[in-house]
Amino acid sequence: MCFGSNKDADGDAPRPAQGYTAHPPEKPQRASLPPQYQQQQHQQHQQHQQPPQQPPSYAPPPLGPPPSQPSPAGPGSAPPAYAPPPGAPPAPSHAAPPPGPPPAQHNWEALVPDTSLFPPPPSFFSGFDRSPGHNATEAEAEAGEAWCAAYPLAPPVALDAAAAATLAAHDPRLMRPMVNFAGSLAWTAPGLWSVRTERISADSTIIAYPPLYNPALHSPLSPAAGGGFKTIYYEVQLAPRGNPDEGDLCLALGFTALPYPSFRMPGWHRGSVAVHGDDGHRFVNDRWGGKAFTQPFRAGERLGVGMTFRSSSSSSSAAAFGSGPGPGPAGPRIDVDVFFTRQGREVGRWDLHEETDAEEDLPVTGLEGYHDLSCAIGTCGEATFEVVLDPARWMHRPAGY
Repeated sequence: MCFGSNKDADGDAPRPAQGYTAHPPEKPQRASLPPQYQQQQHQQHQQHQQPPQQPPSYAPPPLGPPPSQPSPAGPGSAPPAYAPPPGAPPAPSHAAPPPGPPPAQHNWEALVPDTSLFPPPPSFFSGFDRSPGHNATEAEAEAGEAWCAAYPLAPPVALDAAAAATLAAHDPRLMRPMVNFAGSLAWTAPGLWSVRTERISADSTIIAYPPLYNPALHSPLSPAAGGGFKTIYYEVQLAPRGNPDEGDLCLALGFTALPYPSFRMPGWHRGSVAVHGDDGHRFVNDRWGGKAFTQPFRAGERLGVGMTFRSSSSSSSAAAFGSGPGPGPAGPRIDVDVFFTRQGREVGRWDLHEETDAEEDLPVTGLEGYHDLSCAIGTCGEATFEVVLDPARWMHRPAGY
């Protein structure tokens, strides 16, 4: 709000400056009041005076100390002075430092190594949803699952004399897939087969019989095995290509329990394991994208795949699984390794019972040493190769042979 008006501004003098003090006018004298009014004001003034400093009922405390501490000098005397207890003051509660120089400073940075130099962690949970190479359709995968549900894993067979002799001679027969396969299979020598597939050949699996692993003959838990150790293995020699830029080979090398859908690649369904050449991934009952493992296959290479079966050396494992024959709680455990070779040298290995992702990885039933296992070679598209089952022709000599 503004004080004054335009009219006041035109006629009035300016405001005094800061700090100016005007002399106030003299205070007018109050007129005398009648005597009766003066007596009435005097009475009102007396009523509004402050109350006395202490209420009438207040009594001062008696002199001297309280009754519980009587003064020996009598009432009115000063309280006695209390001296500290005799003797030295108590020692502090904290312990004195130990004799000698302080310990050396712990330099933890010098003891902890550089973690950037550590190798990468194992690929327990590195499964792919799809392969960067060849992928089948979802309908084909569902057809494979339906086939496996209709034909469950068979118990181990009892090999007759002819089958046992064929197996002892390392000369199993390769069986032509009934569907999807376009090409030829030819036996060229004991333990040696020549295979050619055409470009129109679709997903298929070539299976060898008799199986390379039979629990009655080869189980490390069987007295017939001897030594508690068994290895199955074979190699494949890829033919060279005229055009080295034709791309990766759609080929898979592995093993399978019987029966298995021949219109699917090995490693995609239960009881099968394989290394795929189009992407280098390994598959164990995995119809998705597998796990990274090795380089894709190249024409002209010699490749090999094997499995090693050992009786568990851990007494705790044997006690946990029991002492009877067979898998699970009724029998001891078999340790299984899968390995892969290139040009006669082992380039990769993994434990079949390695730690896996319970939400993504499926069981390894059929591969644990309690079922028959056959050589399984998957093909798709054009390829030419030899299957080498005779140990005398192998470039790699695995333990157990």
